Amino acid sequence: MGIVGSILGAPLLGPIQGLLWLAHTIAEQAKAELFDEDAIRGALTELELALDLKQIDQAEYDAREEVLLRRWKDVREAKDD
Repeated sequence: MGIVGSILGAPLLGPIQGLLWLAHTIAEQAKAELFDEDAIRGALTELELALDLKQIDQAEYDAREEVLLRRWKDVREAKDD
């Protein structure tokens, strides 16, 4: 496609390319947050604090801790690959 084709196609392709860029950027940010070990450690610390302050009971603590630890394990395994 030449320069004329690019100019004529810009009104149609420009918004599509912008939308694809936005979707890619959002996906990258979500992946970065999902695989952030510091965020998982912080969540574990907050969870322990909530238990110490009696905001949650031991059963809820155990269930939420298991989920966080499984997530942390998955992140470490993904980084090793």
